[in-house]
Amino acid sequence: MIQEIFVPRSGRPDAPSRVVIGEALPLLGELLDGRRPVVITDPNVKAACPELVGRYPHVLVGLGEGCKSLATVESVCRELLRLGADRGSYLVGIGGGIVTDLTGFVASTYMRGVGGFGFVATSLLAQVDASVGGKNGVNVDGYKNIVGVFNQPDFVLCDRGMLGTLPERELRAGLAEVIKCGLIGNRSLFGLFEEETFGSFTADAAKMHRAVADSVGLKARIVAADEREQGERKLLNLGHTMAHAVEKCTGRYLHGEAVGIGLCVAARVSQQLGTLTAAEAARVSAVVEAMGLPSAVGPESGIEPEQLLAAAASDKKRTAETIDYVVMEGIGRAVCRRLSLTELGELLRRSL
Repeated sequence: MIQEIFVPRSGRPDAPSRVVIGEALPLLGELLDGRRPVVITDPNVKAACPELVGRYPHVLVGLGEGCKSLATVESVCRELLRLGADRGSYLVGIGGGIVTDLTGFVASTYMRGVGGFGFVATSLLAQVDASVGGKNGVNVDGYKNIVGVFNQPDFVLCDRGMLGTLPERELRAGLAEVIKCGLIGNRSLFGLFEEETFGSFTADAAKMHRAVADSVGLKARIVAADEREQGERKLLNLGHTMAHAVEKCTGRYLHGEAVGIGLCVAARVSQQLGTLTAAEAARVSAVVEAMGLPSAVGPESGIEPEQLLAAAASDKKRTAETIDYVVMEGIGRAVCRRLSLTELGELLRRSL
């Protein structure tokens, strides 16, 4: 089964970004026909898919968030120079969110932009979020995606077969972004998780397909309305202000795990603001926990609340002494609130 979703690109009305979900990998050869591709990937993907990666000249990047840096960008550019890549070259990121972020950033900046780029998303998180929509960035001093560009790929292949060898922890992390999409604007998608366990949900092929398709569909609609995050696209940051703070301060959580914590904190903040009932906030935490995701930063982390608050206050969504924070108005609807840093701090202290 194949499903295609097209995401409009500003300045290119006749060439939307094409997201293919299902048995998508066989399309890669056709998509690269006539191009001069160079693959960017990581050692794990190369080991799992040697025949795929070995078809093309390729550059390897490291593993983990620490590798999503300007130093890695410089290293990749040096390798591209060594391989003779020029403005007519075509970059293909085969990997998870770190690989796709780096590929999009390099494709947009190497020689001021190459001939195009596309992704084969090999993790659930990349398929439902990181590789779709054109945000490409790297971290600086632990601050997530603080340097980056908006530039959508020509295509994203979300092949379900790629998820077969994914570690269980990575699958859980990807589900956090699906839960987020349900909370933002798809109540029935959130409802898919209720009364389910991680095992029962991921064993259901139809539900997993819908998880990817509905998440991409929601993101496509939002990006079409607000490609450069001036308004509605900010809703996709639900749970991410605290998630990024957790990642920066602890270094022990995957991005999706931190998003799980961020969603539960956002639910408690929303309850305090009167936009979410206690029962609804409890439903959010129950689903996050049922998928095996953390819902809070435990005392074993050794992180003081003030450290998290300081990191949250430095989020890139901050403007002077205010910050845009996404809250829930019931299940399946979210809105962006501009809060003072003082107000946000008080709300977070009571929600951690």
